[in-house]
Amino acid sequence: MTETTRPGDTSPPATDATDVAHHRSIRSFVRRTGRTTIGQAKAFEDVGPAYLLPYAPEAMHFTAVYGRTAPTILEIGFGMGEATAHIAALMPSTNFLCCEVHTPGVGALLKRISEQGLSNIRIVQHDAVEVLQHMLAPLSLDGVHIFFPDPWHKKKHNKRRLIQPPLIAQLVTRLKPGGYLHCATDWQPYAEQILEVLSAEPLLKNTAGTSGDGYASKPHYRPLTKFENRGIKLGHGVWDLVFTRVQAP
Repeated sequence: MTETTRPGDTSPPATDATDVAHHRSIRSFVRRTGRTTIGQAKAFEDVGPAYLLPYAPEAMHFTAVYGRTAPTILEIGFGMGEATAHIAALMPSTNFLCCEVHTPGVGALLKRISEQGLSNIRIVQHDAVEVLQHMLAPLSLDGVHIFFPDPWHKKKHNKRRLIQPPLIAQLVTRLKPGGYLHCATDWQPYAEQILEVLSAEPLLKNTAGTSGDGYASKPHYRPLTKFENRGIKLGHGVWDLVFTRVQAP
C-alpha cells in the first residue's frame, strides 16, 4: 500500500513514465526521505537479516527463499505494512513477496513481522518494476496486490501513474493462469483508468463480469486501514478491481 508515497508539495518530481520498455522509464514509487523510529531501527537489526532480500538481477527460487513450496503473492508498495501483516496472518499457507522503498515503511513491517511472529513475508527494498523485470520468472506468481498506488491527481502528471498498459502486459507474463491481480484505489479517475487498462489486456479477465460497473466487492482478506477509514469518514469512495490471468490463446 503506497500510502507513504503520495505526492506532496516538497516532493521531487518523478521520472516521466510514458513507456516501460526500458527498465528505468517508470518507477513504482516517488523517492522520499523519512525517519525511522527506534522500534523500526531495532527491527532492521533483529529480523531484517532473515526477512529482507537483496535486489539481484536474476530470477529467485521461491522454494529456497521461503523454505517451502506454496502459492506466492507479490505486493507492490505496502506503505507502513498494516494491510500486509493482516493478510499474511490471515493466509499463513501463502508466501508474500513485498516491495517498498520507503525505509520507515520497511522498518514498520519488519516490526509487525517480529511482533506477530509472521514467517511468510519477505521484503525487497527496491523498485518493484525492476524486481518484476529481473527477479521474477515467467508464470511464477499466484497473485499481485497493488493497494492505493500514487494517484498523481493532476492530469499533466497522469503519465507518471504506475498502472499503464506496458507494465500490465509485462506483469501478466509473471502470473500463472488462474492467478489474480487485485488493485484498490480511493481516487475515482484513477479507478477508471485502471479499469480501462486492465480490461484492455487480453490475458486478463474481470472477475466482476460484464454486468455492473466492472468493480469488485472488497475481498475479505483486504482490511480497512486507518488511512482508508479516514477517507470513508470524509466521504471518499474506494474501488477494488480484481482480474484473473487466462490461458494464452
